[in-house]
Amino acid sequence: MLVNVYRNKLLQAILYFAKNTKNLSTTKLAKLLYFLDFQHFQQTGYPCIGLKYYAFKNGPLPREFWAEVKDGEVPEDFKGKLSLSRRADEVNPMFKEITFSARINPDLSVFSPREQTIMQDLAFIYKEAKAVDISEVSHLPEQPWDMTYKTKGEKGLIDYMLIFDEKAGVEREESKQSLKEHFEAVSNFHLNPANRR
Repeated sequence: MLVNVYRNKLLQAILYFAKNTKNLSTTKLAKLLYFLDFQHFQQTGYPCIGLKYYAFKNGPLPREFWAEVKDGEVPEDFKGKLSLSRRADEVNPMFKEITFSARINPDLSVFSPREQTIMQDLAFIYKEAKAVDISEVSHLPEQPWDMTYKTKGEKGLIDYMLIFDEKAGVEREESKQSLKEHFEAVSNFHLNPANRR
């Protein structure tokens, strides 16, 4: 059986954030995964998990994965490892938010030391934060979500290359090529992290 490494990394990242932060809602998780993918891309030229994020009003959203869990159902391949429950959203009590809790410990061996460091830093920084608090960071001016929302409008696909700046750990063209190859491989080998195959 072919193991989808990106799907497994998605599960392990969710388990890690569920164990190491409080109140892991769909919105908070979306932002943590976005930070993980984009920070790793900025440093190395390729994303950690490789989800596609869209510029929704409340921030970056990995739409395909969100569609899997939005009704509070645990994806089949995550059953026994993850629990989902509904609770009222902190900003809009009429909206029911999904929260995640880990039923098993994450397997961090699927992550490189750099990926683990980024996850540890994110969990430390946002351990107590509510989703609304993280929005202040994900919505900063001239950052990928903001630039996408302003140029493509709501639900526009956020380009990883928008995170590229003077802090980037690799050359721009190298990053662009690496990103292209990553998404081609994901497509050709059916390794989309949001698919259950």
